[in-house]
Amino acid sequence: MSSLAPKSGNLKRDRYLLSFIIWVVVMSSHIEVVAYDQNWPSLFEEEAAQIQQILGTNCFVIHHIGSTSVPGLCAKPIIDMLPVVRDIQEVDKMNKGMESLGYEVKGESGMAFRRFFQKSKNVRTHNVHVYEEGDPEIDRYLKFRDWMRSHDDDAQAYAKLKIELARKFPQDILHYCNGKDAFVASIDIKDGFDGWRMVQALTDREWAAVRSFRQKYFFKSTSDPYTWTLERKDHIHFVFYKNAEIIGYAHLQLLVEDRAALRIFVIDENYRLCGFGSQFLKLCERWLHHQGYKLLLIQSPPEVYKFFQHNAYENMSFKIGLEESTVGKFLN
Repeated sequence: MSSLAPKSGNLKRDRYLLSFIIWVVVMSSHIEVVAYDQNWPSLFEEEAAQIQQILGTNCFVIHHIGSTSVPGLCAKPIIDMLPVVRDIQEVDKMNKGMESLGYEVKGESGMAFRRFFQKSKNVRTHNVHVYEEGDPEIDRYLKFRDWMRSHDDDAQAYAKLKIELARKFPQDILHYCNGKDAFVASIDIKDGFDGWRMVQALTDREWAAVRSFRQKYFFKSTSDPYTWTLERKDHIHFVFYKNAEIIGYAHLQLLVEDRAALRIFVIDENYRLCGFGSQFLKLCERWLHHQGYKLLLIQSPPEVYKFFQHNAYENMSFKIGLEESTVGKFLN
């Protein structure tokens, strides 16, 4: 395994690296959970109208999501909004327009195929999560919102949890989010969310899954010699969810000359031969293509060669540091 860092010059790649830097910074602003404000729905409507003008015909609906969309639920006083667009990559052309409304451009910010914007540098007022139609994250957000609206016991439990976390971690948004993770996952199960998710590992549960996959399927009785890659921005660690369960893991290395290497790719043994491997692999390929990468290289062990061949990979020989790839695929 090599550690070649990517060189600048690729606009999409540089945009990704910038969003990665933004994503890993733990914000130090004060976390405040306040009582429900009846003005929140109208604040959403006013902002949605302006965002619709910026995104134009590419955007066909904007949803009010998050705690401020649930009547009576306490929340951080930040309006969360979810515009649904026909083409997610077209949103990048609207960054200047979003900036004119006072938004910061955050890129994906750890969530594959999302575009994220935050309004106001000092006091956050709005978060905008843009997704392409058909993305399962849309359904997940809406199911969670609708469940909270119709199940008062769970809404009150969520409110209590958020108040406790805000008191415990008043200036640490990462620990605040970690504290909510198990509860949110439990609602995903209750509300019947049935879809995939591909995200860069962020929460404690996701990093635990990454380490577990690496140890169980690759390094077994020996210690993992490549834990340093978990902290490198040119090494991407995706976890793959089916519903609320993490069932897969991919480790990508971003190389030079528009190339990337798939270092580790695994689906939990209980979910193999169900098509999830090919689905996850195609999502990794799509994500790389969106970042401007043109070739994905893999040092494929003989026992999984047929899997990659089935997914249109061909025999290729390229040097990856001190190693050599055995298969590859041009991304388009």
